[in-house]
Amino acid sequence: MLLASALLPQALLAGAGGLAGAPAAAGDVAQAVAALDGLEPLMASRATNPQMRVLLLDLPAIRVAGSSGLRLRDARGGELLRMPAGATLALRQAGGRIQAQPSAVTQGSPGALSLSELWLEPLPVSGGLASLQIENRRYRGRLQVRVEASKLRAINVIALETYLPSVVGSEMPASWPLEALRAQAVAARTYALRQRKPSSAPFDLHATVTSQAYKGLEAETASTREAVRSTQGLVLMHGNSLINAVFHSSSGGSTENSGDLWSRQLPYLVSVPDYDDSSPVARWEKTLSPQLLAGAFAEIGGASRIDILSTTGSGRVRQARVIGPSGALVLTGAQLRSRLGLRSTLVRFEAAPFTFTPRALAGGTPLPVGMGSLLAPPPPRPLAPPSPVIIAVGRGFGHGVGMSQWGAYALAQQGRRFEQILQHYYRGVEVQPLRAGSGPLASGAVAGRGS
Repeated sequence: MLLASALLPQALLAGAGGLAGAPAAAGDVAQAVAALDGLEPLMASRATNPQMRVLLLDLPAIRVAGSSGLRLRDARGGELLRMPAGATLALRQAGGRIQAQPSAVTQGSPGALSLSELWLEPLPVSGGLASLQIENRRYRGRLQVRVEASKLRAINVIALETYLPSVVGSEMPASWPLEALRAQAVAARTYALRQRKPSSAPFDLHATVTSQAYKGLEAETASTREAVRSTQGLVLMHGNSLINAVFHSSSGGSTENSGDLWSRQLPYLVSVPDYDDSSPVARWEKTLSPQLLAGAFAEIGGASRIDILSTTGSGRVRQARVIGPSGALVLTGAQLRSRLGLRSTLVRFEAAPFTFTPRALAGGTPLPVGMGSLLAPPPPRPLAPPSPVIIAVGRGFGHGVGMSQWGAYALAQQGRRFEQILQHYYRGVEVQPLRAGSGPLASGAVAGRGS
């Protein structure tokens, strides 16, 4: 559930009339899109339900199968071959091209293919769900495969409203109250639209918390589909613009001002009280062993002390000094969190107490005590001090800006509606149907959903 990336704002409708970067496919593709997405009741106009491009994998080799069979197309939309259900397609990168080897073919040449770009779609199935299996996960929509450096880049092209049920289930437990799931659906929809890139960009979103988590069909449930269906087309607006609807797991008591962490203070991303006491990460501790500290701060030989130099208004570390055997480092809170693997920057550091417990040696032979030597004994050797152990004592999980997911859970448990939850965490916003002309702020966007 739980790194932030800079946004590249784009007018909402740029490229919304078709797939950004998609081929001009043959006529049967347009009729099959709704069936491929598999959520026909969610289909809206293409202006309000645009195709999203989600980066799934960057790997040297990928295996793909289709629940009902596969159709392969080239970059121009021409059909290359069809594969039956149960057959697999082995893809690898070689010489800057995609090498594709099908295990079985029902139409087209059975031999290996060499391509610069490949499009895969499951064959439509009457009364059932057509999906793609990519490595060990199943996805709706279509797959674009391109070569990027020495790897294959797999991008899921999928309608927004079809993408969202998996996001909601990937970001929140599906067993949570429906109002919390609805709040997550509206935030995720707004965030995804705000993240849309020009067609010249390779993709819009990552499938990880670099953007927002998206784990495919296995993350969907009846409740996550209902959360999306019952909020279809609703987004968060500030004035005439989509907001940057970032969210996180748990703030640790109060959310953070966007300007205290990122480049710009946005009027709707201000610090508010949180209701995340029930979160398992509302309070936490982490022991920073000498081995961990030596790896995290290798350039100064480890760390014997971490001093917090400044904090934000909510208490998150803005800047800290790390003191080690061979020098000192000054790091931002985000850098410190990354190096130490901390859940948040709402943290303080304590030296673990060193205790020495005398221990009697059992057994042995008693020896008589004599008069001692006439010579002075050698001076005692100093006892080497123990390697330092530091305890990180913190609160919350994530960057702390925007909606707290555990706070949304608590508010839903109290009977708040999803609109009230969203307007608590995003101040001064309106929950409105998406309309033509809605778009992101022109500049100064803050970091992504992140953790």
